[in-house]
Amino acid sequence: MKFLKTLTVMLCVAIALPMLAQSKSDGGIDAEMLRQITQQSQGKSNAALSNAMASNSIDDLAKNYRNMSISDTHFSVETPKQSIHNQRSSGRCWMYSSFNVMRANFARRHNDTLRVEYSHDYLFFWDQLEKANLMLQGVIDCADKPLDDQRVQFFFHHPINDGGTFCGAADLAEKYGLVPVEAQPETYSAERTSRLSQLLSSKLREQGLELRKMVADGKSRNAIKQRKTEMLGVIYNMLSLALGEPIKSFDYAFKNKDGKAVTPVRTYTPLEFYKETQGGPINGTFIMAMNDPRREYYKTYEVEWDRHTYDGHNWRYINLPMEDIAQMAIASLQDSTKLYSSYDVGKQLNRSNGYLSLNNYDYGTLFGTTFGMNKAERIATFDSGSTHAMTLTAVDLDANGKPIKWKVENSWGADSGHKGYIIMTNEWFNEFAFRLVVDKKYVPKRILKASQQKPVMVMPEDPLFQEDN
Repeated sequence: MKFLKTLTVMLCVAIALPMLAQSKSDGGIDAEMLRQITQQSQGKSNAALSNAMASNSIDDLAKNYRNMSISDTHFSVETPKQSIHNQRSSGRCWMYSSFNVMRANFARRHNDTLRVEYSHDYLFFWDQLEKANLMLQGVIDCADKPLDDQRVQFFFHHPINDGGTFCGAADLAEKYGLVPVEAQPETYSAERTSRLSQLLSSKLREQGLELRKMVADGKSRNAIKQRKTEMLGVIYNMLSLALGEPIKSFDYAFKNKDGKAVTPVRTYTPLEFYKETQGGPINGTFIMAMNDPRREYYKTYEVEWDRHTYDGHNWRYINLPMEDIAQMAIASLQDSTKLYSSYDVGKQLNRSNGYLSLNNYDYGTLFGTTFGMNKAERIATFDSGSTHAMTLTAVDLDANGKPIKWKVENSWGADSGHKGYIIMTNEWFNEFAFRLVVDKKYVPKRILKASQQKPVMVMPEDPLFQEDN
């Protein structure tokens, strides 16, 4: 009887297979299929349009001229302005947005009489060293798995990167402190990270293979740890040459918004400066909210291995409808508090005026088709996801308190977009906003309670869990 059941299952599978997969000859483009394909296009071709597209940018041809200028730049709720920074050719938007929030909170605590500008180069050094250790230790932890295992591939595919999240900035600042930009300014490789990242990645892959062999050869845990430490010494030296060795102490006097020193000069360590300017730990003071319509709302999720330091915090978030995210953002902005936020900024962005609207470009009419996926479908098929962090600074509300448009402080320089800012319609915000970091005092009790539940663990390969860069 068992044999007959097994045979029946095998026959069912054999019968079903031709229905599920075609042979190479059936699955390819044959002459008849090509005839049907080209027939669909006949009568649709427009010689003038074809000529125009052959010699012009698709965006220029699809651009909606009605959105060429922003007619209304007034915002009913706006936080105090601060200097615009430029991440240049690096993926450190997550750090710029995090620092924007941190320095704004510092100024707010001092009634906007004191200002501080943090060194991105300093914290980036520690970010890269910690990510190197995360990769090497991850390789050790998974050394019993084959090289083509999904988790092992995760570490070797992208050993190191310059992207990140607010959680990573909080972990790094609490561990290594902060320094003012005057104490450790940017270097060429800090502003142009690609070559350094390639070289670090190559070295880490080489080191990872050696560590896997040590585990396979039965080397002791202490021997492996010692070798990993030596390897990190090589990484430290590479970073020191490219970024400068992290400063250990410095003299500093705080300045007002006009750049005039208004406090006595004092000697600080990075950790002392962090405590002086931030007042205490950042971890534990905020929640990370996310809008992912594929998953159940009001549930907490945690992304495995999505952190900057091995001993740090994974990216943990509560999944919420956009209405809840908007209300928390409004409550924060009404109390003059800026927020770390992230978006799929490349969708429908008019770079010349810094305006994001669903109607900036009409690609459908240009190509005689439609682009009809919803937010969940775009995420699931890798068509959309969180790619760029910016600092939410303002919202314009209608008479009923509903958002009309939003404004974010970007990190592409003061000459980009709308004087360094980007303005987005609420319709665009709902479709392409993803992450929001909110101080717990602006979070409703029901959401705060939901955020404290045991998280559902999800994998970092998910299309939505990209680093903000």
